[in-house]
Amino acid sequence: MFFTHLVTSLIASSVTIVVILLIRRLFSKQLSAKWQYNLWFLLLIALTLPFIPKQLIDFKNHFIFFDINQSNTVGDSSISTTEASKFSDVNWMQDFAIPVHHLNLKFLNVGLTSIWIAGMFVMAVLFLHGWFKLKKIKNTTKVLNNKDILHVFERCKHQLNISKPLIVGESSLVKSPMTFGLFKTYVVLPVHLDEWMSIKDIEYIFMHELHHYKYNDIATNYLIIMYQILYWFNPLVWIAFKKMRLDREIACDTAVLNSLEEDCHADYGNAIINFAALISHSKNFALANQFNGSKEQMKKRIEKIASFTIESKWMKLKSISIFTLIGVFVAIQVPFISAMATPNDRYDFNNKNTLYEDLSPYFNGYDGSFVLYDMKADQYSIYNKDKSTLRVSPNSTYKIYGALLGLESDVITRDNSTMKWNGKKYPYESWNMDQNVSTAMKNSVTWYFQELDQRIPRETAQAYLEQMGYGNYDLSGRSDYWLESSLKISPIEQVQLLSAFYTNQFEFEDKNIQTVKDSLLLEEDNGYRLSGKTGTGNVNGRNISGWFIGYVETKDNTYFFATNIQNEDNSYGSKAAEITLSILIDKGIYSGNKRLD
Repeated sequence: MFFTHLVTSLIASSVTIVVILLIRRLFSKQLSAKWQYNLWFLLLIALTLPFIPKQLIDFKNHFIFFDINQSNTVGDSSISTTEASKFSDVNWMQDFAIPVHHLNLKFLNVGLTSIWIAGMFVMAVLFLHGWFKLKKIKNTTKVLNNKDILHVFERCKHQLNISKPLIVGESSLVKSPMTFGLFKTYVVLPVHLDEWMSIKDIEYIFMHELHHYKYNDIATNYLIIMYQILYWFNPLVWIAFKKMRLDREIACDTAVLNSLEEDCHADYGNAIINFAALISHSKNFALANQFNGSKEQMKKRIEKIASFTIESKWMKLKSISIFTLIGVFVAIQVPFISAMATPNDRYDFNNKNTLYEDLSPYFNGYDGSFVLYDMKADQYSIYNKDKSTLRVSPNSTYKIYGALLGLESDVITRDNSTMKWNGKKYPYESWNMDQNVSTAMKNSVTWYFQELDQRIPRETAQAYLEQMGYGNYDLSGRSDYWLESSLKISPIEQVQLLSAFYTNQFEFEDKNIQTVKDSLLLEEDNGYRLSGKTGTGNVNGRNISGWFIGYVETKDNTYFFATNIQNEDNSYGSKAAEITLSILIDKGIYSGNKRLD
């Protein structure tokens, strides 16, 4: 969701900027000019993190308490369709759903996305306008004819070990020396600069501009522009880049001073002062590095030049240590940004013994998935690979494990699981009476399981779900975290959990496992035993998700299944059950003879 991504980007960028600004202030005397400038490159990394694909930064492992060997093979099959309507009279296929009311963020998401894109478009147009102005400067730049200045320029290049050909010229459109051009670099001076500045001062200007070229500051300009477009909505980013540009100028000044004899340091500072006095403040070009700046910037540069000292080894060590510390801070943001920007809504499934099938005729009008696990063959059959790993709310299917947690926590027992009805009138008559775990499961009595949740400490429930590996085991939502809230699970995980539950790989009390199994039994016919649980997700009065999960026991095998269907307003658990039974019967896994009479 874009809203989440926007918030993640805002938090990541703002926190990093605040930390860097704080470090600059607290450790200004321990940071050299070069390393103070380098700190901002860590900001560029932090600004990139929210846009890196999840697969590259998601370090979260999807562990499950039990182990099923997993890898991946793809097969294909087609199955004949059985009319689901033949099962509409089955009494356990009733839907017991209560609506969950959510704030509809769809329009907010669309609105914010539109504003963000519009802002980026405006920023891109402004920068494009600046690019055209720079192109105009390039077109009006005349090659210098002053041999003395050209000789000084080549001498400066040689001193900085720059061998690539650079174009040096002058233009009537510039007031301040500037360097620009990513592939074809120009160093452009104001016209007749040699008439009002000495050759030595011009040499200092060349040294400054060539240091920009040597340190790839032109490429950095493009990066800054890209992030200003993406983060136009965050004022802290604008403040940070303004300070970054100033730090870059100071770093270049320091680099020039390091290349000069000590008795020339004052001359370099005077050259900047003289130039600033002669030239009014020129317009900024985001794609160019300019020698001049605002009065405030020029003042800070002169102050730094006046207090310049050669960087000692101890200062360098302290600078590197501080830089490394901030680098670690940015690195530890990765798992948090991964969790925030890319919610844990996918299960990483790989199983070499998997058959992918086309069962789309069964899902007419629904976006859904079917997962089947053959215990004897140790084989999965899956329809809709993408949806089979997508985590969605379990809704009432969670009641299987809610009951199990209640039993394991001794909130209820096999012989004493009755809860008194509180007298509140519910929309289903079967809910308006006392309930035990069996009747509550059969009639999907939500109030019973809500009461169970309240009696089980949240941290206890969290520990159990993590032990079982229940989906994203996220209980951070409201009290009904399993009803279209924070807790989510994929169809594949539903099947794996049912298999682990059936064989008690959780190592729970056997009597508790059996109690839940007894409550899940739906039908027994011709040597087949069908057990399962439906679930319907109703949000703002719309049935958007339907589940049916369970297992079929035969004389010599057990099959575990999970079906999830979704659409705008017609996804019921009963419909998911109809689809499931059609598939199971056509596969010969379950007998439908009794139902077809």
